[in-house]
Amino acid sequence: MILIATYVISDIHGQYDMFIELLDKIDLKEDDTLYILGDIIDRGPHPIKTLRKIMEMPNVICIVGNHEVMAIECLEFLMKEITDDSIAAFGEDIMANLMTWRLNGCSTTIDEFAELDDETKHAVIDFMKEFLIYEEVTAGGKDYLLVHAGLGNFLPEKDIEEYTLYELIWDRADYDFQYFDDKYVVTGHTPTQIIEENPAPGYIYKENNHIAIDCGASMPGGRLAAICLDTGEEYYSSQHLTQQ
Repeated sequence: MILIATYVISDIHGQYDMFIELLDKIDLKEDDTLYILGDIIDRGPHPIKTLRKIMEMPNVICIVGNHEVMAIECLEFLMKEITDDSIAAFGEDIMANLMTWRLNGCSTTIDEFAELDDETKHAVIDFMKEFLIYEEVTAGGKDYLLVHAGLGNFLPEKDIEEYTLYELIWDRADYDFQYFDDKYVVTGHTPTQIIEENPAPGYIYKENNHIAIDCGASMPGGRLAAICLDTGEEYYSSQHLTQQ
């Protein structure tokens, strides 16, 4: 029996009800640790509600995803008072960031964020700024690298600190290639439904020391998944039947 367990979830994407259901299924204890591999927000109906729930959980450690990075860049700008200076600062970079975020499902995040008071808005942004870029964990006698997307431009001799933020949060993992002989790489970002070689779309995918755990929570037929690193046991929320 595992007395203290380590769990990993990824890509909640505002699916608050799925998240609560999954927490109940894994029966998270105060001494357990839950890692969330980014993309808590956007797309689903309650991204900020989900984020604020996680803010209340001291045993949760968050890894940053591309959606958090987009949100931080854009929400800070959107909070600014409209002045001549702020209008003058509205350049091509900010426009490009806003357009990219819009194309990636930001509307529910913006809507819920707008309902917060200023103090809470700043607290939410500050919380996301504290997310880790990656984490190395040992559990159940095995070593794991936890990262949102993958290791873009992978080289065996490349230290993890040498990867750019883009390579870790945007570049998809190459599941056909084994990065390490002695370490498992746990990622989200790529729904297992779109991994061509996956024989069980919508379930956690394990191959070549990869563990892909984004099971498409905001996709039709998708759900939220968790894995216990100590035992390898998998947990799933109910399926999501309609497109949000």
